Amino acid sequence: MIHYRISFENPLTFYLQIELTLDVPTGATAPLELQLPAWRPGRYELQNFAQKLQKVEVFDAATTQPLPFRKLTKDRWEVANAAGLTVRVRYNFYAHQMDAGGSWLDESQLYLNPVQGLMYAEGRQEEACELTLAIPEDWQIACGLPQSRPNVLAAQNFDQLADSPLIASPTLVHQQYEAGGLPFHFWVQGDAKLNWPKLLGDFKAFSDEQLAMFGGFPVADYHFLNQFLPYKHYHGVEHNNSTVITLGPAELIMSDGLYKELLGVSCHELFHTWNIKSIRPAEMQPYDYSRENYFRTCFIAEGITTYYGEYLLARCQVHTPAQYFEELNAVLRKHYDDAGGENLSLADASMDLWLDGYKNGVPDRKVSVYHKGALAALILDLTLRQLSGHARSLDDVMRRLYEEFGKTGIGYTEADYIRIVNEVAGRDMQPYFDKFIYGTAPLTEPLNKVLHTVGCQLLVAENGSASEGTFGFRTVVKNERTEVTVIWPGSPAAAALTVDDEIVAVNGRRVDMNLQSLLSGDAPAYEVSVFRQNRLLTVHLAGRPGASFGQKYAIDQLETADAAQQAGFRNWLGWDF
Repeated sequence: MIHYRISFENPLTFYLQIELTLDVPTGATAPLELQLPAWRPGRYELQNFAQKLQKVEVFDAATTQPLPFRKLTKDRWEVANAAGLTVRVRYNFYAHQMDAGGSWLDESQLYLNPVQGLMYAEGRQEEACELTLAIPEDWQIACGLPQSRPNVLAAQNFDQLADSPLIASPTLVHQQYEAGGLPFHFWVQGDAKLNWPKLLGDFKAFSDEQLAMFGGFPVADYHFLNQFLPYKHYHGVEHNNSTVITLGPAELIMSDGLYKELLGVSCHELFHTWNIKSIRPAEMQPYDYSRENYFRTCFIAEGITTYYGEYLLARCQVHTPAQYFEELNAVLRKHYDDAGGENLSLADASMDLWLDGYKNGVPDRKVSVYHKGALAALILDLTLRQLSGHARSLDDVMRRLYEEFGKTGIGYTEADYIRIVNEVAGRDMQPYFDKFIYGTAPLTEPLNKVLHTVGCQLLVAENGSASEGTFGFRTVVKNERTEVTVIWPGSPAAAALTVDDEIVAVNGRRVDMNLQSLLSGDAPAYEVSVFRQNRLLTVHLAGRPGASFGQKYAIDQLETADAAQQAGFRNWLGWDF
């Protein structure tokens, strides 16, 4: 067994003290190599957690004598001549990142994502692990791992340990509900006044819906670990049998807006228990924490989960159809607010998560596997329903993935997913994949077409902003300076302006919080004065209404629907039309 111990001397420094102790077999011929993960599952980019380590030391545990070691890479260490010894590694870990994938230490709590701070011995990832927490007597622990002894957590292997975040605190609040005969734990760290009957009732509703959909649960229990913060925040990360959700401000958790966010992110993260933690791509069986794990199917892992995270809240009657459409419209706005979908496919965007998937990047380069992935999932779900008269749907695809891959521990491939979709559809669905997964075909027309089968429609309205809807550029005001931030490709602005231009005048009139009114006249063109790289220029800007970005997209019910459309609506959402 491999032993870890976590303690802290002064929480004001944010430094945890971490010890790793393991026996090295007498006959070992290769040096002991220790690896700190470079990334965490759920965020597919290298994060280089070794930046958070301070003062790595290695000892012979029996004699406390230092052992020689050297650093091989930025996050890998080698201990030579360790055969037959009990090796103890000590280092400090800086826990000062409060989000759902981070770690935090202060006087009130210890919050740790083990994947950030625990090394593993190369080649011994499958050995059982034990984690001891040196915490005050009045603190309790919230974690998906079982406690083998007080303040001692037991994991079957490093992967389970790394994937089990914990909160230790004297102020943890715990409630529990049951779904499908299994216990679901709701932990709260933070000062929030909650309507427990409503909250637990709503959580039980979407948990029951997901369990019924899949016909089983990959784990024996589940833990929602909530950090309700005193400031505005939103983040969630999935784990084996738990999730961490960081949300704030805490005093507004039960307000309509923030409670909606809590339900949405919680339903989303619970769905991941099947879709990515259990139903896992072949490229991640097992995880390799030392490098990128490239995979082309994040449109399944995140796109389908994003779709179901809000959709199931309507299907289980927690949200009304109108509330669901409001969330769906937010996805539409985010998708159509960028031209990157014309230049990169969903499959390639899955690969590029490791490149720049979590930051803005250069203009119009990429597409979101979350937003476009969710819309592609919606198109597929409604297409499968239409083809089968609602006898089959995307639910059947996900159940098949769970039966064939989730329950067996075998990773699925792109070909496996395509095969299952074809079998559920009862026909060749390659055109769908060619257009929306491996191609860059626009979604507007096919989305509107499938929505009509369930009595809904995609509404498109022109943007009332002159700079966006007529000329194709967006600005932001910084320190009383009006700066161009986005330009739509092929728009009138693309021929005259560039990102970072400071607009100072329109037709000789000074720009001072009045840009839209200055561009809203009847003139066919405008003389726009800008500072570009500190040089004053005047450019000619001609308008072309509707030819640029900023169109408003929304999904809503049809005013009138025939019997088939109304039946489709009921079958899809579970509500009467």
